[in-house]
Amino acid sequence: MDLRCAAASLADDEPLAGSAPTDRRWLFLEQPGPWGRKALRESRLPESARAHLAGLRDVRVQLLRRPGARAPLPGEVTPARVVVAHLDDGEAPRVWSATLPSADAVTGVDPHDPEGSGLLLHRDDAEPLWLVCTNGSRDLCCAELGRPVAAALAARWPEGTWETTHLGGHRFSGTLLALPSGLALGRVGADDAVAVAEAVMAGALPPGRVRGRAGRSAPEQVAELAARERLGLAHDVPLAVRREELPPLRVEGQAEAQAGAQAEAQAGAQAGAQAGAQADARAEAQAEGQREVLRVVDPGGAFAATVHLSSTVAPRLGSCGDARAKPATSWHADHVRLDRGGETC
Repeated sequence: MDLRCAAASLADDEPLAGSAPTDRRWLFLEQPGPWGRKALRESRLPESARAHLAGLRDVRVQLLRRPGARAPLPGEVTPARVVVAHLDDGEAPRVWSATLPSADAVTGVDPHDPEGSGLLLHRDDAEPLWLVCTNGSRDLCCAELGRPVAAALAARWPEGTWETTHLGGHRFSGTLLALPSGLALGRVGADDAVAVAEAVMAGALPPGRVRGRAGRSAPEQVAELAARERLGLAHDVPLAVRREELPPLRVEGQAEAQAGAQAEAQAGAQAGAQAGAQADARAEAQAEGQREVLRVVDPGGAFAATVHLSSTVAPRLGSCGDARAKPATSWHADHVRLDRGGETC
């Protein structure tokens, strides 16, 4: 078997945090037929539905199907579920849904005004939706690892589980999006999928499975997760994240570490062509690295956290279809300073 991107990412110990999709508004439409790599164009959607969805602005469009669903027969008209999610930063995530008489009825759905389009708000006491990426035409890992995850979840939550076309981060398969929380998960297996989902329902952050909260930027995702880990908070506690105009914190030992990395790069450049190429890659990654300072705030005023982050750039096999590794950015929380009731801890 050829090397799979998910196995390469796991072997490289690539961080999950900060890899969740950043889109804030989503529309999911049920279409159980086969999906191509470009699912919206390469599917059996009616042309009217395809044109409407392609014309939406500032909305991420995905297709849905039930695990194991059969494709409709030629000319067969079937009901279609539509789900709209608003994962706006600074607001509580909201989800609306409805069952349409057919897929082409989506032309009457405005994802910016779901209630005006007749969709119903997801109740707080309703079960979450589990959306699992399974599109093997886009990446083999999504099919090989995602479909068993979807099957396992569907056995436990048959009404809440769907396969979907693309959640980004193929190399973190199996990947899924939990709604309405917006929590994105990765490296979920069929053997632990139900336990991971039950942990999310209980308000926990399953170790080694959390990519971040969809709808936020990568640094915001990492800052939020770092503050929650420092405080031991569950993900369903509402937190706000904003950029701080502060100089980067000089972490003790950082200058020495950078000097050591530079010395290592110089030594590698003298060791031969292959070692020199590796040193060049490290130098490029260091040059492209960024720094951010973000403030994570409890709206109730109980605490605030200042999170200092840095990024690294390293070559990764982003998808099984990639012929070579490409630069990929990972964000890291270097330091978290907590303020409780005016005191720093």
